[in-house]
Amino acid sequence: MPNIREIAKLAGVSVTTVSRVLNDHPYVAAEKRARVQEVIKELDYIPNRSATNLARGKTETVGVILPYNDHPWFDKVTSGVLEAAFKQRYSVTLFPTNYDPETEEKYLMMLKTKQVDGLIIVSRANPLEIIEPYAAYGPIVVSEYTELEGLSCAYLDREEAYRAGFQYLYNEGYRRVAFTAGRDAGISPSTSAKIKAYQAVFGEEPRDNLLLDCYSVRDGYDAADYFFAETSFRPDAIYATGDEAGAGIMQYAAEHGLKVPQDVAVLGQENLPIGVVLGLSTLDQHLKKLGRTAFQIFKSGKVQKKRIDHSLIIRTTV
Repeated sequence: MPNIREIAKLAGVSVTTVSRVLNDHPYVAAEKRARVQEVIKELDYIPNRSATNLARGKTETVGVILPYNDHPWFDKVTSGVLEAAFKQRYSVTLFPTNYDPETEEKYLMMLKTKQVDGLIIVSRANPLEIIEPYAAYGPIVVSEYTELEGLSCAYLDREEAYRAGFQYLYNEGYRRVAFTAGRDAGISPSTSAKIKAYQAVFGEEPRDNLLLDCYSVRDGYDAADYFFAETSFRPDAIYATGDEAGAGIMQYAAEHGLKVPQDVAVLGQENLPIGVVLGLSTLDQHLKKLGRTAFQIFKSGKVQKKRIDHSLIIRTTV
């Protein structure tokens, strides 16, 4: 296999000039650049990118840590990261953890060993205090607010957003409001924020009107079955974890003779296409914008903390 010394000799230039051409360095005379590129083409030379990246101290790759990639919330954020990265000619590598702390730490070590230039953490398995020291090896952007000095964040004020959703239902006259969430509040900032928002609006602790592990259409259907068939709490409105779960609730209602919103109102989240089709009222947290902003913060190389605002979209299900 040819090397850059052979290329330099055949092109009649220095090894440094060949290296600059391979790394798209701007300060190379057009004539020399053309000669080097012609020799590279003739020899069918393919540079060792790992070695090149090591020499440059950059991989032009950002890692995205997320629990799994088949969830609409994470998919939207990742889509925003990909969109922004493409414009900057950066590669994106997804690091799914299934919320396993050890797996997540392996990905953090990849930043330490310079296999990626930085990390965007969409949802984490480890405490932020464990994650922060790794920021010494490259930018880390998390998708929740943190006061830790070493970590950047592109974040939603989740409690304020959820409070807007609950307040909307309250203002429309709903008092028996059930809601769904993801993981247990002890490990999920999102669930904790949703419970606090409910308490702020309704002035009481959630009991039978909260159901965890609700993400998909099927989960939403099962949640509706739980609220209407298996508990003493019969809701007049359900605030779903996402639009897909909201769609499942609407499917249950249609199959069991319940009219939406006359018998039960449904409020979704994420503003997904399925919600548009069904006329589902929803809380849009602008997740693609969050992803784009997270990448921009990473690319800047500076510690920044940027908030993404939410908006309530009123359709026909409330």
